[in-house]
Amino acid sequence: MCEAVLLDLKHGCSPECRGAAPPEVSHVFLLRGKPSPEDVSGFSGAFQSACGGSVHVLDSGSTAESLYRLKQTVDRLQLSSIRVLTTGRDVLLLYQQLLFTAVYTFDYVTCPSCTGPAHTDSPGGGGGGVQEEVSVFVQQLPALKGEITFYNQGGVSSIPTLSSLNLFSSSRRRDPVAVVTENRRRLAVHAGFHPQPLRLVKVNHGSDVWVVGSAEPESYDAMVTDQTGVVLAAPGADCMPVLFADPVSKVIGAAHAGWRGTLMGVAAATVDAMVKGFGCRASDIVVAVGPSVGACCYTMERETALGFQRVHPDCVADPESTRPHVDIASTTDICGTFLQRKCGDMTSCKPHIFCAERRQFMRRTVRRI
Repeated sequence: MCEAVLLDLKHGCSPECRGAAPPEVSHVFLLRGKPSPEDVSGFSGAFQSACGGSVHVLDSGSTAESLYRLKQTVDRLQLSSIRVLTTGRDVLLLYQQLLFTAVYTFDYVTCPSCTGPAHTDSPGGGGGGVQEEVSVFVQQLPALKGEITFYNQGGVSSIPTLSSLNLFSSSRRRDPVAVVTENRRRLAVHAGFHPQPLRLVKVNHGSDVWVVGSAEPESYDAMVTDQTGVVLAAPGADCMPVLFADPVSKVIGAAHAGWRGTLMGVAAATVDAMVKGFGCRASDIVVAVGPSVGACCYTMERETALGFQRVHPDCVADPESTRPHVDIASTTDICGTFLQRKCGDMTSCKPHIFCAERRQFMRRTVRRI
């Protein structure tokens, strides 16, 4: 079902196109190009009378900015299905790939009245021109929730359920590639590394480890490398980001340790990969275990929790409960046979600092090495 209509006046559509819109659409967006002889205000009223919905005029300085304003509005209205009336489908698809995700459904329609040539005020250079325009635009966006911190603010993500410095792009979320790429660039500038070599684990909630430089698998929860200039990062919310460094052999690693990966030994598997792949000694490896959900807030089904008790009785405080409290951080400590330095913070207890699954689904923070 179409929830909104985008009428592309910038790429050749005309006032007659309103006949191709669904009769009872709630929201109509008019993408304007350069000033034209048509009375757009009058046209807006005509479209509103014909469709009975709200009309939003998108007349920002660039197509990228206009379409980003469209995205912000449909996000605020919690809409996702958009019919697009245009003769510039190929151009708009380029913007769609950068500014939207698979959460949104676009239905492109060329109506019979759209027979004239498209406007020529879109960036040249094909996809490269559009990408450059989008990149320039997002770099000008103001930082949200303050300046960049060690945790999760200072980026440009405006989705309420994500931190403003969200670094993960997913087809199941509303945060698009262009915004996530800009967040990574800002983090890199702030932290002093180039964004291009930043690598983040492709989580599969297991114990697979990728040695950077070998064939990259589709998913993995840890990675190790001895390459200089490479930045490794792992996500964390309730799950733990775990960072590894061997200052003697100059080898680093990063792992995502959720409850499944913790029980499967992802931390030990990462150390094993460093030892076998690069000749590291376990006693030389320093490990930083980042913030995670605390046992005070983390309960599980009893059958699952007993798996942690089998690691060590101290990992489950109340094993007789129907939903015991589980200490996944202590489980990682016990499973490891290496020198560790743990952050000690608990994500769910500090909403002003950390993101946490238990507190709000889909938020994320990240740690890097």
